[in-house]
Amino acid sequence: MVRDMTSYRTLARNHDFTALWIGQTVSELGSRVSMFVFPLVAYAMTGSALLAAAAEAAHLLGMVATLLPAGVLADRVDRRALMRTASGGGVLLYASLAAAGIAGALTIPHLLVVALLTGVGAGLFAPAEISAVRTVVPTEDLPTALSQNQARLHVAGLLGAPLGGVLYGVARWVPFAADAASFAVSWLLLGRIRADLAAPAYGGPRRRPVRELAEGVRFVASQPFFRVLTIWSALVNLAVNALFFVAVLRLIAGGFDAVHIGLVEAVAGAAGILGAVLAPWLIDRVPTGRLTVAIAWSFVPLVVPMALWNQPLVVAAALGTGMLLNPAGNAGMGSYRIAVTPPELLGRVQSTMQFVSMSAMPLAPVLAGVLLSTIGGGPAVAVLGVLTAGVALIPTLSSSVRSVPRPTEWDRHRVLLPEPAAASPL
Repeated sequence: MVRDMTSYRTLARNHDFTALWIGQTVSELGSRVSMFVFPLVAYAMTGSALLAAAAEAAHLLGMVATLLPAGVLADRVDRRALMRTASGGGVLLYASLAAAGIAGALTIPHLLVVALLTGVGAGLFAPAEISAVRTVVPTEDLPTALSQNQARLHVAGLLGAPLGGVLYGVARWVPFAADAASFAVSWLLLGRIRADLAAPAYGGPRRRPVRELAEGVRFVASQPFFRVLTIWSALVNLAVNALFFVAVLRLIAGGFDAVHIGLVEAVAGAAGILGAVLAPWLIDRVPTGRLTVAIAWSFVPLVVPMALWNQPLVVAAALGTGMLLNPAGNAGMGSYRIAVTPPELLGRVQSTMQFVSMSAMPLAPVLAGVLLSTIGGGPAVAVLGVLTAGVALIPTLSSSVRSVPRPTEWDRHRVLLPEPAAASPL
């Protein structure tokens, strides 16, 4: 584990990555607090479960709808300016909710508009952040950097709900004030990044945004590895998230209290953090393609105990084991994808793949609900296990995924674009 610790120490001394990572960790935690509180506030104001769910749906809609144009922007403009615009918008939007709450003037339309616009900000930020990471982190440290980003997500997921509950108990507006402060921290730290985060120089004639977006989509569709990874990520998100929903809903239907159900989510979050710490060690020692295939199959055997026993400890152990390996897959394939993508296309490729992947996620609770209501809990888990196995065949049967080597060999896989043709003289 010597090299992995060296990589962690190298990143700790990387001023720009540290500023980016700390700022986003604080901001991510603030956002998880708000996402936890949104439905609580909406339900307290209206008594409507539909409106309680609408806030999170509006946030997700704003993010997904923004991803594709955000990829074009990330390849055209200064990434620091783009990220600071998104963070500054978060400060103003959440501060507006806090101010309305203090004044006793908070309304559901205001809540939904902020949810939608902060989703837009998240979609704007994501491709620019990946491009910035590519700029400030050497290729050999990308797996560790993305592993730390995975840890950031799991830490925010683990702490967001409890912290949100505590702040909400003080006053309804306090979580939103805390989130505004978290975005302010992100905005300040982004300003401390020293590297030049301008978009790569482009020598050809500037094209219309729609053409540039189409260029990113064509690149993903034309490369076997990117094509397979995009399809697989969308389907595995659908299958595994539906499995999570079924597991939790089945425990609720079984009459288990909130403490025991919360234990399941806490174990999954803690396992994800531990998995993120172990991820660089795994990525460094196992060829990334083989590691990805192994992780694709890792949830399949875990379905068996979940189908047979509807008990919190069983579900926590199964989901926790699955989440232990998941960060290595995300960080390994994510790092490889960043390393081999032409820099001038990185924003568009990232946003295209993320758009397709996230578009399937809203279907997960629908699929879980349909299966639970029609065939029951145990059979629903079994069906999703079969679906997960079918999805795992996609990377297993793809030579472009299986052949991805260890990080030391990634450079020779880099995709080069042809030089743009010179403009014809008039």
